[in-house]
Amino acid sequence: MKLNKLLFNKFWLAAAAASATLLATPVIADAAKGMEIAVESDKRNTGFGDTLSEANMVLRNAQGRETTRKMRISTLETADDGDKSITVFDFPRDVKGIALLTWSHKEGSDDQWIYFPARKRTRRIASDNKSGPFMGSEFAYEDISSQEIEQYTYKYIKDDTVNGLNVFVTERYPTDSNSGYTRQVVYTDKAEYRVQKVDYYDRKNSLLKTLNFSNYKQYEDKFWRPHTMKMVNHQTKKETDLTFDSYNFKTGLNEQSFEQGRLRNVR
Repeated sequence: MKLNKLLFNKFWLAAAAASATLLATPVIADAAKGMEIAVESDKRNTGFGDTLSEANMVLRNAQGRETTRKMRISTLETADDGDKSITVFDFPRDVKGIALLTWSHKEGSDDQWIYFPARKRTRRIASDNKSGPFMGSEFAYEDISSQEIEQYTYKYIKDDTVNGLNVFVTERYPTDSNSGYTRQVVYTDKAEYRVQKVDYYDRKNSLLKTLNFSNYKQYEDKFWRPHTMKMVNHQTKKETDLTFDSYNFKTGLNEQSFEQGRLRNVR
């Protein structure tokens, strides 16, 4: 009787071990494929140097009332860390001259400062406030930063179709504990590795927002840029549209162009 019980226990232990191995293998494979997709997407956008772009931002509340703003965005690609950017508002008068400086990092929280010309004051955005809304829009401060590979872990979910394109569906999980998201579901087209859509899940793991990218155009025979970005907040029913007029590449920007002290002199 004891022998039968011993054999029975060994059998189930072996079966459990085999089952655990089978369950673990797909998880590892999915993580590896998720990372491969992110790396390939990033590689296709490496080498742009710097860009200048102009955009219109339309804020739309739950009742459909709209507010329009005009802005300029400068971006610098860096060799050893995340990209740097400055966003400057030109219109309307009440936001004219407000500027956000972002230093994205591959590890740890990004550095961000916002300058208010009316007060002639620069305020640092606290790391635990990165999930806050940027200038009343549906974009959070962390959404404005460049999305560096090292800021997430990844998992491939499935193949799907979005906007008539075959896409990879992956999940990415922020490594920064100050992030306002538990995870993001990313839809990347298979042909050009351009992000078509991102679903953002809040700290309660509920769907918070969806960002759709459209009207892509290619520059320098390599770099794809969306001319329309639409962020929809499913919980508040508010929306923010970003439409880009143009992108100019290799304009001569350098590290000095993105020093904190330059914010006061941005025009």
